[in-house]
Amino acid sequence: MSLTIGVDIGGTKIAAGVVDEDGKILTRTRRRTPNRDLDAVMAIVNDAISELATRHKITAIGVGTAGFVDTARARVMLAPNLGWTDAPLKILIERASGLPTVIENDANAAAWGERRYGAGRGAEDVIAVTVGTGIGGGLIFGGVLYRGNHGMAAEVGHLCVEPGGRLCGCGLRGCWEQYSSGNALVRTARELASDRRAEAKVLLGLGDGTPEGVAGAHITEAARLGDPVALEAFAVTGDWLGRGMADLAAVLDPEAFVIGGGVSEAGDLLFVPTRASFLENLTGRQHREPPELRLAELGNDAGIVGAADLARY
Repeated sequence: MSLTIGVDIGGTKIAAGVVDEDGKILTRTRRRTPNRDLDAVMAIVNDAISELATRHKITAIGVGTAGFVDTARARVMLAPNLGWTDAPLKILIERASGLPTVIENDANAAAWGERRYGAGRGAEDVIAVTVGTGIGGGLIFGGVLYRGNHGMAAEVGHLCVEPGGRLCGCGLRGCWEQYSSGNALVRTARELASDRRAEAKVLLGLGDGTPEGVAGAHITEAARLGDPVALEAFAVTGDWLGRGMADLAAVLDPEAFVIGGGVSEAGDLLFVPTRASFLENLTGRQHREPPELRLAELGNDAGIVGAADLARY
């Protein structure tokens, strides 16, 4: 049985695992992302790969990372959240490991993992929306990952939903991820709590008592405890998320959406307002079968499993 290594490079952690052909992670390891310096990150990545490769016979390596990856699946052309430009990850890893390596956008890798082994199983046309610090996307049509002419398709988080709106890390304004990501959820909750402190007692009490002390985990916990401000923050975020997905459905008409990422772990707190907004804004909704909305199943493992599987192609 072919064993490959999947690596998921994030802004705070580097996770890697040995994955078999059934999508099962046999061995895993995790490191902290040291900083935004490419050489330092590559040192950690190569150390993780070396650790895993000494324990199993590995045939290839797949790496999922944030940013725009070229058509050769070799270089990260731009990764704003990591501070990289024109980063030659493939050659740096192959030199250290001696193993064939493919580089993929992290959201693409997670989408592929869910399509093959998670919530997207059985669907040929899938849009994966990863709701984390920002918003990532993956497009799979006819069972094939669609990467676009330059390898940079599915950067759905940078759809403009509010012309002239909030400044995004990409340099543009009004991007979707500025309104319906994890960062957007925190921003909305803090703004609401600042205006309605009396109603936000539970939410504020979970932090340091100030709106600035509110973090993502506090919002989810407070919402589950019935805090009205936390619940409204999820409602606002879900409304934006559903609107953006309806726009994607109008253009691409998928069989299913798979919603993943850290924020999706809030479950119905996010899913219910998202689905309501999606159906309300879906064009032709009275005369069509709407795409299914499915919550991701693989959790934080999706990127590892997807990257490892893509290394086989």
